[in-house]
Amino acid sequence: MKQMYPQILDNIKRIREKTAEASARYPNKNGEVKIMAVTKTVDPELINFAVQNGFDLLGENRVQEYLSKKDSYDPAAKVHFIGNLQTNKVKYIINEVEMIQSVSGIKLANEINRLAAKNNKVMDVLLEVNIGSELTKGGAAPDQLFELAREASLLENIHVRGLMAIPPVGCGEEIFAQMNELFQKLGESGIKGIDMDILSMGMSGDYELAIKHGSNLVRIGTALFGARNYNTEG
Repeated sequence: MKQMYPQILDNIKRIREKTAEASARYPNKNGEVKIMAVTKTVDPELINFAVQNGFDLLGENRVQEYLSKKDSYDPAAKVHFIGNLQTNKVKYIINEVEMIQSVSGIKLANEINRLAAKNNKVMDVLLEVNIGSELTKGGAAPDQLFELAREASLLENIHVRGLMAIPPVGCGEEIFAQMNELFQKLGESGIKGIDMDILSMGMSGDYELAIKHGSNLVRIGTALFGARNYNTEG
């Protein structure tokens, strides 16, 4: 008999309801909002329970932790890498994840491109923006984003699908608006080889606000699995 986790079921219901309410209140021209389960420090049994109850898009923060857990995951799970990624660790996940959301600079983009070519694939990526200009966070500065996008667009084995950001905790609504404005402007820039399909923004404490400002992929950990040893990823 499968183990049941009623608190996670309650959380799933609450997250779905709040996401649906926010989407109805703030129609999103960027498309339907998807929910990502952020899995850092979460036991695979709990992750699989979430997958089996419809939260099958997973966000992984740490390469070593993911590699230690991935063989235990439900085969239905789809995995994106969302954490800080060192170039020397790209090789470990290039064939394991569907998307790398945390491309913060051209050096990392070049390494993903090189290894994707070596493995005869095109890797979907998001460009990470340090929208709050925080020293403790990765990502391209807003005024450097368009140059990064132009350089990344020339790489044949990566496909830029949009942007990702972690707005500062407790920041004002204008930061979310600025991120959506960057997303829209980049989409209208005419840079060939990129597609602005995904704006990945919003976590457990602010995902409704993120939806209001155009996010169509929210990354939720604590509100789904409960409080853990978290910092800013979920």
